[in-house]
Amino acid sequence: MIELISTERCTGCNICVSICPTNVFDIVVSAGTKPPPVIARGADCQTCFMCELYCPEDALYVAPDADASVAVDESALTEAGVLGSYRSMIGWAPGTTAHRKVDSTFRLIKGF
Repeated sequence: MIELISTERCTGCNICVSICPTNVFDIVVSAGTKPPPVIARGADCQTCFMCELYCPEDALYVAPDADASVAVDESALTEAGVLGSYRSMIGWAPGTTAHRKVDSTFRLIKGF
């Protein structure tokens, strides 16, 4: 379940808002700035990890438990190297293309 949007890392690009299949996020409108979106419907999260995968800033954390929300500490996640680790492990992060040989699901989107 989605647990964290890092206000320090998020640039307000709203890719997560667009990619979420269950409309979990809401855009925050603010004149002259691009604030992070908010988790508006966290209980609707399917734990598909799409938002975490597509986030170019590694600003999101989706906990693997899909049934219940869990408390997280951003500094502990950062220190442990968890933010962005899923994207890296499947080869979507810069410099991690070699990991794609381990997980070939990227071939599903080949040709698009």
